[in-house]
Amino acid sequence: METGKSNRFEFDLDGKIAVVTGAGRGMGYDIALALARYGADIVACSRTVSELESVAAEIENLGRRVLVQKMDIQKIPDIEAMVNATEKVFGRIDILINNAGINRPQPAEDVSEEAWDAVMNTNVKGLFFCAQAVGRVMIRQKKGKIINVSSQAGEVGIAQRAAYCSSKGAVNQLTKVLALEWAEHHINVNAIGPTFIETPFTKPMFDKPGFRDFVVNKIPWGRVGKPEDVTGAVIYLASEAADLVTGHNLLIDGGWTAQ
Repeated sequence: METGKSNRFEFDLDGKIAVVTGAGRGMGYDIALALARYGADIVACSRTVSELESVAAEIENLGRRVLVQKMDIQKIPDIEAMVNATEKVFGRIDILINNAGINRPQPAEDVSEEAWDAVMNTNVKGLFFCAQAVGRVMIRQKKGKIINVSSQAGEVGIAQRAAYCSSKGAVNQLTKVLALEWAEHHINVNAIGPTFIETPFTKPMFDKPGFRDFVVNKIPWGRVGKPEDVTGAVIYLASEAADLVTGHNLLIDGGWTAQ
C-alpha cells in the first residue's frame, strides 16, 4: 500500500541551494548553519565579508559548499550581482532567507528622516528587491521557497519602534502578495515572526536595566527566544513538509501576540 514519503526525508534539504542574507552574525549565522546541517549548500551574504569567514568555515566543516558574497541589501546592483554569481556557481536557487534587517529604537517624536529611511530601505525595499531578483530565477525553475524574516513587531505595537514595527508590518503584507502572485509557479513565500531572540544584535537591548524583565513578562512561555527556536521554523518552511504552506507568518513568540 502506498503511504507517501517517509517522515525521515520530509526535512531533507540535500542538494538545495540556499541564499541567506545577513549571514555573518545573529540569526542569519545560525540559520545558515542549520540549513547546511540539513544538507543545503549556502550562499552567505553580508555587507562585511570578514563577518562571513567564520560561518563559511563552519559550513565547509559540515561538508557543504559555500559561496561568500559581499552584498548590501540596500543596493540593487549588489543584489543582482549576488544572483548572477549564484547562478554561475550553482546553476539555481532553491531557498531564499531574507534575513538582513536593522532596528533603531527611538521615541516617535525623535525619529529622523535618515533613521526612518535606513530601516525602511533595509527591511522593506531591500527585502523586496532581493525577493524579486531571486523570484525571477525561481519562476524559471517553476519552484522555490522564500522565507522573509519578519517579527512579532509586525503584528503588535512596541514602544519606541515606530519605524521597525511599520517595516515588519509591510513585510507581512508583502509576503502575502508575493505568495498570491507566485503560487502558480510553485514558489512558496512565507514569513517568520520571532520575538526578542538572544543574539549579539539584541545584546545591547538586554543589557539595559529592566529590559529583560519587560520582555519575559510579555511572553507567557516565560523566557526570551533562542536561535534554535527560529532555525526549526526555517527548516520546516524551507522543506517539502511545508509545500502547501504559503502566504503565512509563522510567529515564534512564546505567546506574546496571543494576548
